[in-house]
Amino acid sequence: MSTTTSTAPAAGSVMSTGEDIGAIETIRRGVRISPELTEGIGRTLVLAVLASAGQVVVPVAVQQTLDKGLNGPGGVDVGFTVRTGLLALVAIVLTAWASYAMTARLFTAAERGLATLRTKAFRHVHDLPLLTQNTERRGALVSRVTSDVDQVSQFLVFGGLLFVVSVGQVLLATVVMVVYSWQLTVVVWLCFAPLFLSLRYFQRKLSAAYTQVRRQVGAMLSAVSEPVVGAAVVKAYAVEARTQRRIDEAIAANQAAATRAQGFTAFSFSLGGLSAGLANAGVIVIGVWLGLAGDLTSGRILAFAFLVTLFVGPVQMGTQILTDAQNAIAGWRRVIGILDTPADLVDPGPEGHTLPRGPIDVEFHHVSFAYPGGPMVLHDVTEHIAAGTRVAVVGETGSGKSTFAKLLTRLMDPTEGSITLDGVDLREIRSESLRRSVVLVPQEGFLFDDTLAANVRYGRLEASDADLERAAAELGLDDWLAGLPRGLQTRVGQRGESLSAGERQLVALLRAQLADPDLLVLDEATSAVDPALEMRIGRALERLMSGRTSVTIAHRLSTAENADEVMVVDAGRVVQRGPHAVLVEQDGVYARLHASWVAQHGSAERMDR
Repeated sequence: MSTTTSTAPAAGSVMSTGEDIGAIETIRRGVRISPELTEGIGRTLVLAVLASAGQVVVPVAVQQTLDKGLNGPGGVDVGFTVRTGLLALVAIVLTAWASYAMTARLFTAAERGLATLRTKAFRHVHDLPLLTQNTERRGALVSRVTSDVDQVSQFLVFGGLLFVVSVGQVLLATVVMVVYSWQLTVVVWLCFAPLFLSLRYFQRKLSAAYTQVRRQVGAMLSAVSEPVVGAAVVKAYAVEARTQRRIDEAIAANQAAATRAQGFTAFSFSLGGLSAGLANAGVIVIGVWLGLAGDLTSGRILAFAFLVTLFVGPVQMGTQILTDAQNAIAGWRRVIGILDTPADLVDPGPEGHTLPRGPIDVEFHHVSFAYPGGPMVLHDVTEHIAAGTRVAVVGETGSGKSTFAKLLTRLMDPTEGSITLDGVDLREIRSESLRRSVVLVPQEGFLFDDTLAANVRYGRLEASDADLERAAAELGLDDWLAGLPRGLQTRVGQRGESLSAGERQLVALLRAQLADPDLLVLDEATSAVDPALEMRIGRALERLMSGRTSVTIAHRLSTAENADEVMVVDAGRVVQRGPHAVLVEQDGVYARLHASWVAQHGSAERMDR
């Protein structure tokens, strides 16, 4: 029997931001995560070279036509001019084809790589412990796997394409410019030297600025989504103005961050425009001077003017690419931050144990648990729950009883000690087997915006309508089901809002019955339910627990009265245990809780009368 101790450092590990990763390392990590991005990169680069080379065809053709076809030693050479024009046409067509093929390959590789990134990110979010998810605002978490990935997508599909072509075009234009006039080439590069030398500075500033932008986008989505989900509370308490202020503040913070980032972009773009203006002016002035001196032909000067345009365009575009790159890298870091956050509830996989069918025997071995950065919530709990026993766990709010249920269903792992099912450590049981044998019915069973049948099938996805109807009959809910507008095909609305709280609980019980677990853990929820529906839920629960080991987090002590045993939790310790009839006669925590509940229950009954 295992009694291993787990420190479970990641039980509530803080979501990694990824902001400590450098730009180059971010790209390397991103490529390792999405290897599709580099598939066939060699052929794509060859196509990029061809596409870039085609850009210099027109300037060269213009120079050759002027210097040899029109102004040659023997006068106008029509044949040479026609041949040059035809060759240029063929080269342009080949360039267009290479550009198309390169674009198609880049688009395909980028989308395949991003699909892998999205899939891995979404799957990892589901693998993260609940504590980690709860420390991250939901809107911010959603933004990481949607908006941030979209920023990466936009850059890889468009910015990456432009970057490949632009770099090739600048280098090729420089080589041809040197062939025509090294002096004018020096002039062009000197004009752009301040921009090139400042790129590293702008890269650092833009990186920090767009990291803040991505963070504020997440905060804004959280601020907007929370009042949408909690619309009923906002209206009930007439706090629309306060809610709107919070949204306005989040939008303003996002605007300020985006404006600051765009300010750096605008300055670098302006510097690029200034450099381009100086380069064009310098080429014209010095080019004419060299031409008058006989060092340059008119064809070379005109070709050089075209080449400067080919040089300037990509450089100016580079400032926008730099902006998109920093925005994308900031988003990429945040997605990598999710993947870097450890999923502490590790599935042992095929090497793990598979639980046999039948009521499960449960043991807690010196189990303690503390939430991240907080004190111990459970202290050295050692308890045995025999197979087939019904146990009610009671205690005041904050006593640790809900934590007990989460540990038992392995939504979290103990900080110290171990929990065994049929003698096997929870951490050594295959996840598939554990979820097949152990089912938690939460206090509020979440319903998806779909039909009732689709929601119940989460208990067993392959179940037929006949299976669903059989489960309803077994719980005595077939008449309730028949009374719904469309029976199993009734749509429940978002979060099940078309059903009452009690009806949502009935759906959760149906889901559990369909799953047919061997250990049933219930977080009882019968508050705010009318008496008739409460009785129906009670009868359904009785049938659901029959023949199974069950642990119920009891909020109403009438549940404890019907259990085989009552476990009393106080300040994180099990202080009493035994049948209701015995504990209620003892001087202790349970007797006080029961007396208080009876007094409140009796008062409520008198008010009802």
